[in-house]
Amino acid sequence: MRPIIYILSLLACLSLATSCKYSRPHKQYSQAQAQFAPFDGVIIPGVPFRDSSWNRVMKLRVYWAKYLWDQGMTKNIIFSGGAVYTEYSEAKIMKLYAMEMGIPEEHIFLDTLAQHSTENVYYSYWVAQDNELENIALASDPYQTKGLKRFVYKLNRKYKANVQLLPAMTDSIISQPLPDYDIEFEKAKEDSNFVNITETQGIFYRLGGTMGLHVDWENRP
Repeated sequence: MRPIIYILSLLACLSLATSCKYSRPHKQYSQAQAQFAPFDGVIIPGVPFRDSSWNRVMKLRVYWAKYLWDQGMTKNIIFSGGAVYTEYSEAKIMKLYAMEMGIPEEHIFLDTLAQHSTENVYYSYWVAQDNELENIALASDPYQTKGLKRFVYKLNRKYKANVQLLPAMTDSIISQPLPDYDIEFEKAKEDSNFVNITETQGIFYRLGGTMGLHVDWENRP
């Protein structure tokens, strides 16, 4: 495939993946609650941590994790994300917030390898396998969940898995008080050798990562 066609294909796929969201997350939640709950674990993908505070997307995802925990929908949480765009591990930052919210540390697992959204699912799946968490789901905001739907289905086919999708019921989250928390964010800082991903990967290579093109399906991490 010529480079320009490859690039245009990536852009087209990315546009399709992010142009829509789950239209009925409440229905998805009800079906999951009836058929699969409680999950052994849910995967919460990370967001870059900047300016010593979480942004609204990370806040929504962590509060979604807390909602699922409080409702008895999951026994454990898997936070995913390395130090990608900043020197702070996304998974470790979310863990610090979750613990402040009252989720016990022993029920929190981390994937600190993922650099792209598809890798959030891929590496977290193996974290779940290593910890005997068989019944798991991807639980993120509706836009990201929609964008990762095909990748999750591919993972299920490849490994004969049964990862479910739990898009956040945004209205149920934002209707509740959403206080901020003070965390010791320095605890989530990676070593001094951190390099921003934009300095090691070009934009089109990163787009390929977003589409799951760099996942090694044959050799587990």
